[in-house]
Amino acid sequence: MKPLLIDFDGVIKIGDEIATDAKDFFEFIDENKIPACILSNSTLRTSELMKDFLEEKGLKLKIPAFTAFDVTLEFVKKNYSKVKVYCRDCLLHHFEGMIDDENPEAVVIGDIGNRWNYDTMNEIFNSVMDGAEIIAMHKNKFWQPEGKLILDAGAFITAIEFATGKKATVIGKPSPLYFKIAVDNLGKNFENGFLMIGDDLENDVLAAQTIGGKGILVLTGKTKQSDIKDKKPDFVVNSLTDTKEVIEKIYIQ
Repeated sequence: MKPLLIDFDGVIKIGDEIATDAKDFFEFIDENKIPACILSNSTLRTSELMKDFLEEKGLKLKIPAFTAFDVTLEFVKKNYSKVKVYCRDCLLHHFEGMIDDENPEAVVIGDIGNRWNYDTMNEIFNSVMDGAEIIAMHKNKFWQPEGKLILDAGAFITAIEFATGKKATVIGKPSPLYFKIAVDNLGKNFENGFLMIGDDLENDVLAAQTIGGKGILVLTGKTKQSDIKDKKPDFVVNSLTDTKEVIEKIYIQ
């Protein structure tokens, strides 16, 4: 079986709750022994915090999970000794012993919510102009935390790239590296393909297609039917229940 990669926000987590059919969906994966993992671009939580959230909602995860924060942290620890980090305060302790705001080798950028402002942008700009590299946990354009679209970190990272003339190293989706890490973790051959389920038309679905995977676009998150236009996901569904029917046709029948 080709591995199944599943996005978190907008697919499993809808607003502050889990999708009403999420439990049934994961029971289906477990019963049919489908190799699967959650592959989230979230930089608001680690995979352990994500699992804790799901358990609080009554869903105990039996498959591996990755967040862009987890993989970025691993990448940074392997490649740098001094970094300046922009992420949620509750996650900063994971970079303990590495933070150097004055002479960083790299600036690590995740989600900081409404702390984005001119001063913050200028701080990052000056660090990069002084020689620091840019490490982006992801480069999403926008997201939908509470039913309303808001700018995501990618909009600000792109501005820094434009102003400095330097390109960011992007860890999360749509980076091929991130998809490969997930597939390798499941013990599967990346060259044989995979299936990506997500609500982000570009970073989930089209990104997977570009590197040999297939994409299922779920319309429970930020992408609407009207956004698709001339872009062609392999499948478009309205829920995880519909997704299960697609998977049954691919994996089981």
